[in-house]
Amino acid sequence: MKIELAKSELIHFVGIGGIGMSGLALIMKELGFNVQGSDILNNKNIERLKKNKIKVIIGHNKQNIKKSTILVISSAIQKSNTEFLEAKKKKLPIYKRGEMLAHIVSLMKNVVVAGSHGKTTTTSLVSNIFSKAKIDPTVINGGVLNSFGNSAKLGKSNWCILESDESDGSFIKIPITYSIVTNIDLEHMDFYKSIENLKNNFVKFLNKTPSFGKSFICLDNQNNKDILKKISNMNYHTYGIDEKSNFRILNIVQKINYSKFDIKISLPNTKKKYIKNIKIPIIGLHNIRNTTAAVAVAFSIGISNKLIKDGLKNFQGVQRRFTKLFSFQKVPFFDDYAHHPTAIREVLNGVKEVYKNKEIVCIFQPHRISRLKILRKDFSKAFIKADTIVLCPIYKAGENINLGFKYSKFAKELIKNSKIKLILIKDNLELAKYIRQNIYGEKIVIGMGAGSISSWMRELPNLL
Repeated sequence: MKIELAKSELIHFVGIGGIGMSGLALIMKELGFNVQGSDILNNKNIERLKKNKIKVIIGHNKQNIKKSTILVISSAIQKSNTEFLEAKKKKLPIYKRGEMLAHIVSLMKNVVVAGSHGKTTTTSLVSNIFSKAKIDPTVINGGVLNSFGNSAKLGKSNWCILESDESDGSFIKIPITYSIVTNIDLEHMDFYKSIENLKNNFVKFLNKTPSFGKSFICLDNQNNKDILKKISNMNYHTYGIDEKSNFRILNIVQKINYSKFDIKISLPNTKKKYIKNIKIPIIGLHNIRNTTAAVAVAFSIGISNKLIKDGLKNFQGVQRRFTKLFSFQKVPFFDDYAHHPTAIREVLNGVKEVYKNKEIVCIFQPHRISRLKILRKDFSKAFIKADTIVLCPIYKAGENINLGFKYSKFAKELIKNSKIKLILIKDNLELAKYIRQNIYGEKIVIGMGAGSISSWMRELPNLL
């Protein structure tokens, strides 16, 4: 699918190394647009872009946009950024990532996955089912899919499966065919200021659902239930373990390597149906909910139960979603993106369910000072299912904010409220030393966070 649009334009991405920005840049390059970008540091996302012949400049400089005609900025870019200021001076069109994504998606039918947690996995599950049904979709995701080793790919069909980004409110500009709302939680409060404002934006999002599409909303989340009372567009179905769900989860079985469950389908003016013995190679009730959302979409567009189940059975997962990295002294080490109290609880609940007799050690790196300040109390209670926390320094993500309390005090709150052992470390060398001396026997180790913790976890085998 090559299109001849904007051939005279050079589109520059500021902050192109982010997972969302890099995915969008890749898709636009494959669609035929002229794209380039810049970022502060090199990373794996940038390396993937370079392999696809996209020019990436390390460091921000006004000279980088000398020939550019359009600017795309990530939500992390400050208004003081030199490229942003130069573009304003030159009166270039400037778009947020979400706005540009909306323009690209308008060219296709789509499934838009929104919510505070679970978007990446849900997007990947939908994509896998579509691919199994020989509907080759364009995918724009917030994580790297193991099935094709990237966060985005251009498909041959006119379908696009994409993960939305609620961080700056621009997700409400994305045109919807089908949509999923996994949950709504206290997140991105630096932008929304209140949970009510966040919920109102989701109401606007859902009210855009067209007559020929459908929205799917998880009924197990209280904030989701709240917005159902406010939306004027009734073109939606619900899913979850809640007995009132249109797609209700039943008969859950969880083992170390898989989860199995049934779905009861109760839709208006139709006979009840069942999809039984759905098997997925991932664990946790949160992932069962994510899978149910994917099933609901696939069922609604007419994909057969067999193809749905086959697409799920062969799901290869997403990087940094309880990904096994290595074993040390027969103890498995996992890497997970969980960086919000709700996500942490969900992961640990799933792990405890299947690793009942294992001691759970969490290596946790808080992400953003602002998030820790707002959710301090929730974080302190999130690790109740763990046994030990190795607490790393905060990954500041460029924030220059005063924490407002001593980090050691937060550590004490974790011990008190989550009832765990806690070790404070300064760097990955101290982490390696602790592991050499303490990790053996019936344990499982999980690295958690959205910053540099994944790199630390992957470097560990060389330090042990």
